[in-house]
Amino acid sequence: MDVIKEGVLCECGKVHPESRVGFSIKKGAISDLLQLMPDLGCKKAFVVADENTFAAAGEKVCRLFDENAVGYTKYVFPSGKLEPNEKSVGSVIMHFDDKCDIVVGVGSGVINDICKIVSRVTERKYIIVATAPSMDGYASASSSVIRAGLKITLDSKCPDYIIGDLDILCNAPKKMLAAGLGDMLAKYVSICEWRISNLINGEYYCEKVASLVRDAVKKCVADPQGLMNREEKAVEAVFYGLVMGGISMYYAGASRPASGVEHYFSHVWDMRAEEFGTPCELHGIQCAIGTLMAVSLYEKIKKITPNREKAKKFVEAFSYDEWKKVLSDYLGKAADAMIALEKKEGKYDVIKHSARLETIIENWDKILDIINEELPKASEIKNLLDVIGCPTRASEIGIDEKDNAKAFASTKDIRDKYVLSRLAWDLGVIDEIM
Repeated sequence: MDVIKEGVLCECGKVHPESRVGFSIKKGAISDLLQLMPDLGCKKAFVVADENTFAAAGEKVCRLFDENAVGYTKYVFPSGKLEPNEKSVGSVIMHFDDKCDIVVGVGSGVINDICKIVSRVTERKYIIVATAPSMDGYASASSSVIRAGLKITLDSKCPDYIIGDLDILCNAPKKMLAAGLGDMLAKYVSICEWRISNLINGEYYCEKVASLVRDAVKKCVADPQGLMNREEKAVEAVFYGLVMGGISMYYAGASRPASGVEHYFSHVWDMRAEEFGTPCELHGIQCAIGTLMAVSLYEKIKKITPNREKAKKFVEAFSYDEWKKVLSDYLGKAADAMIALEKKEGKYDVIKHSARLETIIENWDKILDIINEELPKASEIKNLLDVIGCPTRASEIGIDEKDNAKAFASTKDIRDKYVLSRLAWDLGVIDEIM
């Protein structure tokens, strides 16, 4: 992490905040808990897990505490699908022991998201004992949660320490190993879109942060078969990359370095699952499919020559009232927050569009250069996913592909972030390329 000089003015014009999260990735790292507790000034832990993660590592944590006379209270979610929503967070809060001075989460994505919120609300220290290298939220100071049916990013607490015990991580289910690599593949798209938005909208961008992410991705994709064989070096590379993904978001002060339109495909599928009970999969698996979809769509974008007259006619004919109805029918109550966001943002404003379009046309060659520099070929992504046995199509995880175009169009409304679907809308080709 010596690329980032904390407390020193970076070339991007920003003084990056100091990342205080510590982490350990090694065999037997779970034993570090015994020293971390006193180092953090803590005496009693509140251990949170679900039934699967308790079996994977929670029992080891409790046994370690028992054998060394460390006080703790535990809460293990009952069996059933665990979602990062109001009910789950409320359950942990209701069972919280206020004599505990540290939260110890045992798990991966959902457990970590919940515990980061609980840690912030209770103003306690927080350690996460990772059970799988499956997602990039370990080191971030935010939680990806479902609130009122909408998948949002909520400010929470960055862990004080992340424990990546290779004895545990290497034994994670293969699907979760694949999910971790899938979440790292998403970074190809996120860095590409970050640069494009910087060019079109003047959005803040830091090349040093982007380089951190690129280097991590390069190491992750070096040995996909080794990952599936549970080889320590390959598993360590993916877990380190996921941790760096979270740290990069902290340095940038935004999710830009780690997520883009590919994550929004995943969010759309999650929101539909919450609202209508439709199928969904692990976040990283969905991000992998979304990445392949995004890279394939960028290959279509590269074949386009921007047409000012066509784009303006498309935007003038666009009915936001009709689109709001489509959003509401497709996503249910989650659409309400997206519609409210548009009132503040005004991305469909004709004048704002005209200004963006002129910038796009003027810089089209530079946009193509960014796409070519940042994105591998779709065939390369597919080959990687085939090696790790990861689904490559939405239909393989039970999602009706006749809705792909609607899902893609919806991604432009999820956040105030310039992603591929917004570029396609600005060009007037969003209905053509999917």
